[in-house]
Amino acid sequence: MSLLTDLTRMYLTRSTSKFVFRNEYDAVLPYGEEQPGMYIHLPFCRKICHFCPYCKEPFERAKADRYIDALLSEIHMVGSQYEGRKKVTSLYFGGGTPALLADRIGEIIRAVSEHFEITEGIGLELHPDNVSVPVLTLLKDAGVTKISIGIQSFLDKYQDVLGRDRVNAKQMAEALSEVSFETVSMDFIFALPGQTFEDLKTDVDKAFAIGANHVAIYPFIDFTFTDSRVTPMPKKQKRKLLDDITNYLLGRGCIRNSIWTFSDGGKAGYSSMTRDTFLGFGCSATTLLKEQFKINTFSVEEYCGRIREGKLPTSLTLRFTRRQRMVYYLFWTFYSTRATEEAFEQFFGVSLKKMYGFELWLAKRLGFLAEKDGTYEMTLKGAFYYHYYENYYTLAYIDKMWGIMRQEAFPEEISL
Repeated sequence: MSLLTDLTRMYLTRSTSKFVFRNEYDAVLPYGEEQPGMYIHLPFCRKICHFCPYCKEPFERAKADRYIDALLSEIHMVGSQYEGRKKVTSLYFGGGTPALLADRIGEIIRAVSEHFEITEGIGLELHPDNVSVPVLTLLKDAGVTKISIGIQSFLDKYQDVLGRDRVNAKQMAEALSEVSFETVSMDFIFALPGQTFEDLKTDVDKAFAIGANHVAIYPFIDFTFTDSRVTPMPKKQKRKLLDDITNYLLGRGCIRNSIWTFSDGGKAGYSSMTRDTFLGFGCSATTLLKEQFKINTFSVEEYCGRIREGKLPTSLTLRFTRRQRMVYYLFWTFYSTRATEEAFEQFFGVSLKKMYGFELWLAKRLGFLAEKDGTYEMTLKGAFYYHYYENYYTLAYIDKMWGIMRQEAFPEEISL
C-alpha cells in the first residue's frame, strides 16, 4: 500500500524526499497575503461511533466549556497578528458534534468576526439527534448559513451495522421546514457490506424529500486505529455502485460539486476541503498555507495547556518543497473534479502544462480527464480512480499520522 503512494510521490515531486512533519513552532502564521478558508474543530460527542476516525471524545459540559474558552483565545491570538479584518472565504465547524455546543456557536462566530470577514457563509455539522427547532434556531441566529447532517443511512440495517440509532426522518423534516438554511446537506456512507444501488437511491431520494438540497456520499474507509467491525466492499462492486449512484443523481438534474457531493440544482454547496489555503482552529485542526502545512495537537488537555501558556497549539509542521506543494494543490483541487490552468498559474506563477503536461496528456489518453479551454474535468472513470487512490493515500498517510497523534500530543517527527 505504501509502495504505491511512495512511488507516486517520488515521480510527481521528482524527488525521493518524503513529506516530513517536524515538531517545529512558529509564533506567527504567514497568511497575510492570502484569502484562506477557515475550519474550527469541536471534538465532543454524546456517543462515540466505532467507525469514525476523527479527533473526538465523550461530551462533558464543563470540559467542553474550558475547551471553548481556549478556542476563543486561539482565534484572538491568530487573528490579532495582522491589522484590520482579514477576508476569508468561509468558516466550517466540524467535529465531533458541534451542535452540542449550539449555545456558544454565536460567541465563537463573534470572536472570528472581530478579525475576519467571512465572504461565502458559515457551515456546521449536526448529528441527526440535533435537528430540532430550538437547536436550528440557535444556529441560524448565530449566523450559520449551511448545515450538514450526518445521516450515514436512513435504513435500519445499516444503522445497525454502524452501531448508530435510528433516524427520525419525520421529526427532521418538520424541523427543517420551520428553520431554513441556504444549504441543507446530508451525509451518507457507501460501500457498506451488501449495500446496493437501490439502498443508496432510497437514501438520497428520502434526503431530498425531507428538505436536503445537497448530499454527500462518502466511501467507507477502514482505519486501522478505529474499532470498526465493518468489512469493506470489493473494488469492482464499489466502482459499479459509485458509477450507478453518480449517473442517477446527474440524471435527476443534480450538479456534481466534488468527488462525493451533489447539489439539487441552485447554488447549494458544502465543502471545507476545496480551498487553496485555510486556517484551522481547535485540537487536530490543520492549517494549509502557501509554503507550509500545520496540524494542532489531538489532545484536548494539551491543547488547552498550550493556550494557557499563550502559545499556539501546533504539534507538527511540514515545510513544502515547491513540487510537493504543487502535488498537494492538485490532489485537493481535483477533489472538486476539476482544475484549471489559469488558477494553477495564478497560485504558482508557472504554467500547469510546463510542470505536468505529460501527466495530463496521459490522464486524458487513459480516459481519466477531459479538457476544454484549459479546464481539466474528471470523467466517471477518473473520479472512481481518484477515490481508489485516495483510499491508498488515506491508509498510507493519514491513518499513520492520526494513529501516532492519538497517542502522542507532540511527536518529534513523522515521515510519510
